[in-house]
Amino acid sequence: MATDVQSFYKDKTVFLTGGSGFLGKVTIAKLLCTTEVKRIYVLLRAKRGQEMRERCAAWDKDPVFGNLMKINPEALKRVVPCGGDCQEPDLGLSNSDRQVLIDEVQIVIHTAATVRFVEPLHIALAVNTRATLLMIQLAKEMSHLESFVHVSTAYSNCVVEHVSERFYPEHLTCPAEKILELLESISPELLDEMAPALMGKYPNTYTYTKALAEQVLQKEAKDLPLTIFRPGVIIASYKEPMPGWIDNLYGPIAVLYGAAFGILHITLLNLKAQAGIVPVDYCVNMVLTCAWNTARDTSIKLSPEPPIYNFTPNNDNLITWGGFRDKAARLRYTYPLTKMMWLPFLHCTTIPWLFRFTAIFYHLLPGYGIDMALRLWGKKPRMIKLYDKIHKNIDILAPFVITSWSFDTVNTRKLWAKMSVEDQKLYDFNMSSVDWDDYFLQALAGVRIYLAKEEPGQEVVERGRKIYRRFQFLHRLLQFTLYSVAALILWSILKRLLGLFV
Repeated sequence: MATDVQSFYKDKTVFLTGGSGFLGKVTIAKLLCTTEVKRIYVLLRAKRGQEMRERCAAWDKDPVFGNLMKINPEALKRVVPCGGDCQEPDLGLSNSDRQVLIDEVQIVIHTAATVRFVEPLHIALAVNTRATLLMIQLAKEMSHLESFVHVSTAYSNCVVEHVSERFYPEHLTCPAEKILELLESISPELLDEMAPALMGKYPNTYTYTKALAEQVLQKEAKDLPLTIFRPGVIIASYKEPMPGWIDNLYGPIAVLYGAAFGILHITLLNLKAQAGIVPVDYCVNMVLTCAWNTARDTSIKLSPEPPIYNFTPNNDNLITWGGFRDKAARLRYTYPLTKMMWLPFLHCTTIPWLFRFTAIFYHLLPGYGIDMALRLWGKKPRMIKLYDKIHKNIDILAPFVITSWSFDTVNTRKLWAKMSVEDQKLYDFNMSSVDWDDYFLQALAGVRIYLAKEEPGQEVVERGRKIYRRFQFLHRLLQFTLYSVAALILWSILKRLLGLFV
């Protein structure tokens, strides 16, 4: 028998933006696996010379849909691509596709965004803010609209350290409508030059434009059945579509990846700060539940402002960045990489100058040594260039791994309480139930298979452990050598000093 959430999606038509992204793909897989949704229209643009229909057709070979294709090889036929681009002034939709969406769509899930922290302001504004306004305008034309879920971020208001489930327009230097007028009236170059003044206290264009998008919704989404979902840092899946699935190197997963390769050994990280990390499958489950609740709760449409749902680890199951590092470190021998370049370990500091100083010894000196060897072998040097990129990313991420935020999740807890027991099992997003030790076991296995592209199987794992033990011996030998040299130098200095007093 179908659950309440499943019954809601039966024979429904969904419009999803960001369908080719990390969150979007898992959303599609979950909808097709657990509901009898009629059709999913996905906004897609051509990319790297590949037309949007070709991109969609290639999904049957994507690991995220692997289990789905085994159960129902015809499932992806319910996914229909719509040519478009959130960076375009009209979302890039053709008149015919736009009319189809207006006539048929009942549920809108807007996940599309540029998550690059260093995105030029004119691009971030177009994709994250203007596209949100355009989606609202489109939704107002949809005659059968029952629910609209906008995916924001828990860090859209990172200028305050305690984030409630409310809007924060007071921290914007200028109203969203004025900023969008600037986007249309001045050159992209001039707008980008104005970015520091416009952003104010916001650390990057991503959080700033997501905050602007929320103000757009606050003002423009009246009379719409709309909710705002604010997830924390979205990381690898816990259980679905398979444990540990990940397809990108954003945020903390990049740190795990670099450390597992034995490339990253020192980083900026506050070990005592709360890590607002959430598995992607839990995020998807909550998005789908938000859509169900928005349609059934008539008070949402009558409310003067859309409800907001913060989604971060619960207070009874918090994890710090220190816990993140240590849990991963304890499992480094369980799932070692056969391609590791040195023994995996990671030191952390919150002091920028100390990071830069220690990086000379942990990163740059070994990097120059490897590049010199590559040149001697007639190969192209790459390590210093790689470390330069790593260090820039560490600087960009620093505000989010040094500061500790807390989040109210009252609405999220109320939503969980509204669900039936069956739906709580099928669409689980209860962060109190996450076993972090088990999670990291799955996540590291996923990093190894889906990012490092290593073959599954115990034979490859054993090979990785053999390489790990070899590097462990070499690391200890190097430590002994360095300590011995340091002791000899110190002894030599002491002898000279003692000789001066004799």
